[in-house]
Amino acid sequence: MGIASSLVNVADKVITKLGGDVTIRFITPGTYNTTTGEVGETTSDSEVKGILENVVNREANELIQAGDKRLTVAAKDLDSAPKTKDRVVISSVVHQVISVTTNEQDNTAITYELILRA
Repeated sequence: MGIASSLVNVADKVITKLGGDVTIRFITPGTYNTTTGEVGETTSDSEVKGILENVVNREANELIQAGDKRLTVAAKDLDSAPKTKDRVVISSVVHQVISVTTNEQDNTAITYELILRA
């Protein structure tokens, strides 16, 4: 696990130095309200640093669209991996998480790459 722990620390330092402030909003579904017909939800926010970039047009496919954003965050900064039900807040704009890719070494998460859509 020597190289994995080194990569975790390096990724954390680089993203902390070069990244901007983002909020990962973890969503936990609540109970169904029969009056309103909606399912409630509980949110838990984690403030982290992340590197944001545009998705390249040639990457567009059935899932990823032109205009989507790619956010890279250090796995060390989060207690658990984000999921597609979660949201990301950047400069007061709430983004939907379209996909999550975990970059890992020896089964240790190094970074999470999130595709976002506003």
